[in-house]
Amino acid sequence: MKFIIRDIPPRAAWALQQAGVHPLLARLFAARGVRSVDEVQDDLVRLLPPDQIKGAQAAAALLADAIAAHRHICFVADYDCDGATACAVGIRGLRLLGAAQVDYVVPDRVVDGYGLTPPIAERVAASGAKLLVTVDNGIASVEGVARACALGLQVLITDHHLPGDALPLADVIVNPNQPGCGFPSKSLAGVGVMFYVLLALRAELRERGVFNNANQPKLDSLLPLVALGTVADVVRLDANNRRLVAQGLKRIRAGQMPAGMSALFAVAGRDPRRATAFDFGFALGPRINAVGRLADMTLGIELLLTDAPARADELARVLDGINRQRRDIEGDMREQAMQIAESLCDPKAPPPPALSVYDPSFHEGVVGIVAARLKDRLHRPAFVFAPSTAPGHEHELKGSGRSIAGFHLRDALDLIAKRYPDVLLRFGGHAMAAGCTIAEQHFDTFAQALQQVAAEWLDEATLIRKLETDGPLPPEFRRPDIVDELHAAVWGQGFAPPVFSEEIEVLGQRLVGEKHLALKLRHHGQPIDGIWFGHTDPLPARAHLAYRLEVDEWQGVRRVRLLVEGMGEAGA
Repeated sequence: MKFIIRDIPPRAAWALQQAGVHPLLARLFAARGVRSVDEVQDDLVRLLPPDQIKGAQAAAALLADAIAAHRHICFVADYDCDGATACAVGIRGLRLLGAAQVDYVVPDRVVDGYGLTPPIAERVAASGAKLLVTVDNGIASVEGVARACALGLQVLITDHHLPGDALPLADVIVNPNQPGCGFPSKSLAGVGVMFYVLLALRAELRERGVFNNANQPKLDSLLPLVALGTVADVVRLDANNRRLVAQGLKRIRAGQMPAGMSALFAVAGRDPRRATAFDFGFALGPRINAVGRLADMTLGIELLLTDAPARADELARVLDGINRQRRDIEGDMREQAMQIAESLCDPKAPPPPALSVYDPSFHEGVVGIVAARLKDRLHRPAFVFAPSTAPGHEHELKGSGRSIAGFHLRDALDLIAKRYPDVLLRFGGHAMAAGCTIAEQHFDTFAQALQQVAAEWLDEATLIRKLETDGPLPPEFRRPDIVDELHAAVWGQGFAPPVFSEEIEVLGQRLVGEKHLALKLRHHGQPIDGIWFGHTDPLPARAHLAYRLEVDEWQGVRRVRLLVEGMGEAGA
């Protein structure tokens, strides 16, 4: 592994420090492109205004008319955490703003597939709804929107995915990535788009005299859900998204959150008073995503909608059980997939430039997670396939892929589709993650085609595993209170959490739990504990380590510990 130390622009770091930012945070923020203290101030008044999003005001008028006419409004959600939180935010927000009849449908991952399809439109129409609102989907649903309109439904699309060649003919589209939208933050998650629509709707209702500044409903109660969906969807945490997440975290730490979120913190064994974005991505989000992978996301949405603590606790335990099942399935699949992948590799040579793995026993709900594990382990683009269980789609395989920097996965699929027109039945995605459906008989052709594209596009430098770090940690910052301050900041996709790197003396090491390496280290002359999760190979007496910081508490004493991320060489 090669460590790449981030450059710290000295003027930017100095300006941030002069504005009152902690010296260590000033360095870290400057290394991530922050040039002004305004970019890290998170008060709500600094959020980008909703009138900058194309379609937001038209959506507000459409919703305000529906509320005034007491029309039945139905959401079409997605089956991941972003879709579930967006649905919950939309329903809770519309109820706060006066909507009388609001409900939702969520597609089944296996039976219905993704997004607003014609059958889903028919289900919405049969429910008696007059206005259909999509959340976290719809921008590619040309046929579904056409069917909804033919059935007499008004259609409002709220989405954040990239549009295709043709936009659906909906009444209104709100999507920061649609043509002609000048909204500066293109990285809003689906839940963020829905929140902005609600801000625009509240402004519209003020204009109509329904509310004034004194009696208008407060929408900030929705921010914990907005924060959860934003982090769980791994969108880039630009300044605007960081503000949304920071505001949600502040309310959670103060105990102000929906009952379902509180119950999820409890089953995950996390303390909401010390909540971080890490909790969203690795504790709450996976439990919601698991129900969409293995069961029915209705359970997840109901959890986020309920205000009854007993019901929330019951549903959270159900989601926790489903997540345990997901982990078991994933663990078995990961082990089997790794064995298959290793059989494709020459032990005396580097792995092939891309890997495709399939077994008839694989579960389609977790192929994406397993592909990510393969990609992380071997540092190669990886696709994992499972048999489709959708009725009428026997002998089809559903695949999910994850990529490395420098290899655009969706573009690779597009090239394969051009070279082998009969292989890909359906495909989509973006640079780092994509999915496709193929006939079982074409698996070998796909695997060879992906390898060929990877061999053409990837060079030796791209195939070397790299890790960006923040360089050495000054010893004066190795304190629990400073680690707490680091953890309180918002880190995530596009705003990477701090990882330090330097040569450290290894005083002692032992295996714990048969798969983790517990370490006794010396950092700048001082002993400190460390652990390297998932690593069993012994370290040399001096090792160049990349590490994160955490506070370990034992019998009331809080000590800093190093979480090792990798070992390698330094340099650009």
